[in-house]
Amino acid sequence: MLKHPQIRLILALLTLLSAAGCASVEQGPALGDLYNRAAQHHRPERIPVIVIPGILGSKLIEQDTGRIVWGAFADGYANPNRPDGARLLALPMGEGKTLAELTDSVVSDGALEKLKVSLLGLPVQLNAYVHILGTLGVGGYRDEPLGMAGAIDYGPGHFTCFQFDYDWRRDNAENAHRLDEFIKDKRVYVQEQYRQRFGVEDADVRFDIVAHSMGGLVARHYLRYGGADMPVDGSQPKVTWAGAKHVRRLVLVGTPNAGSAKALKQMVRGANFAPTLPGYEPAVLGTMPSIYQLLPRGRHGSLRDAQTGETITDLYDPKLWERMAWGLASPKQDKTLRKLLPDVKDADARRRIALDHQAKCLNQARQFAAALDTPAAPPEGTTIHLFAGDAEPTLAVLSGREGSGAVKEIEHHPGDGTVLRSSALMDERVGGEWHPMLVSPIDYTSVQFMFSDHLGMTKDPGFSDNVLHLLLEAP
Repeated sequence: MLKHPQIRLILALLTLLSAAGCASVEQGPALGDLYNRAAQHHRPERIPVIVIPGILGSKLIEQDTGRIVWGAFADGYANPNRPDGARLLALPMGEGKTLAELTDSVVSDGALEKLKVSLLGLPVQLNAYVHILGTLGVGGYRDEPLGMAGAIDYGPGHFTCFQFDYDWRRDNAENAHRLDEFIKDKRVYVQEQYRQRFGVEDADVRFDIVAHSMGGLVARHYLRYGGADMPVDGSQPKVTWAGAKHVRRLVLVGTPNAGSAKALKQMVRGANFAPTLPGYEPAVLGTMPSIYQLLPRGRHGSLRDAQTGETITDLYDPKLWERMAWGLASPKQDKTLRKLLPDVKDADARRRIALDHQAKCLNQARQFAAALDTPAAPPEGTTIHLFAGDAEPTLAVLSGREGSGAVKEIEHHPGDGTVLRSSALMDERVGGEWHPMLVSPIDYTSVQFMFSDHLGMTKDPGFSDNVLHLLLEAP
């Protein structure tokens, strides 16, 4: 029998989880009355929609066994605190190989609509992307009673909404290449549907993309460069807008276009995504190229030297990470490195492999950031729209001291609790010369600010109403 303190703990944790998005139903407009007729219009002029989740937003499984690597925390999942679980979640490391060559048996397996947790033996579910999937009619969720998310009836002929899941641990440019293959495949599928249903041959199919968080970085890279690989010499690719010919509208939701200080903090301290979930060591996170690509821009003043107070501008410098003893460069992470590299018995050899991997990830992140930061307006016929939060205190500035292996939070600015307002806008006035008008390399067609947190935006009735108008009704 559970004792009273245990019962109180369970109730407190359940309250916390429900506050994170598993229990509340928001007041809002009658979306069905507003959009059902437009949602059930499936003629060829209807633009199909692709939803791209952010980091952690796709379920990961071990391909050979079906074992859950990310997406559930019960029934034999890959626990990162155990050697086999840590090796499954982390990407492999190896000298003499590129990041693209360092592959494993883990694959993505759908957008993470619900996160399943076992709390002291009690099953708990947290809604993750179920609201946005339901709002946009992706999969079977259009028929489920999900409050705002289930309010739209897309009708039995619905065939034009898709979800792009991906291995969010890997390089975002690599996932943009996969997105290119996905869009080309879905384009053929929709063309065949148009031919069978309406007698339209070789329809010029374009897509609308709704991308949350890091998914927006994947989508932006795809628009600019299509499926092209990044130059192996580290140089900058030419902006071709090769992906834009397949995209009418890109809707970014809480995308960290200028990175997130929270990503740097987690790479240094490790991550605990919820009180009931296991912790993820910096060395495990440090194997994932995508997280380095979420680092804030040093030129925006996101990191200061704790001794001098001066701004550290190059966060992609591998030597900086060694001097600071961060991530894979932290001597304290050798215990985790022994789990990740069980065949490497020598500590110096493990450290050499780890530093090599960290340097490759940082160099690739530098190249990726520069590829997105180059000012360029999209071609006519492709528009970019932003939904961003600006009502939650959000980590903006950290300080670090050489050799400490730590960072300290020193400033918070408006954002969504994860991504700063200025980062979503890619506001180049931050850390530079102030100007009354926004200065950004991203040419937005529209910007709307939400008063919700990072994931809460996807279930906010204001977001649902406005994104449905944009996708279903706007000229």
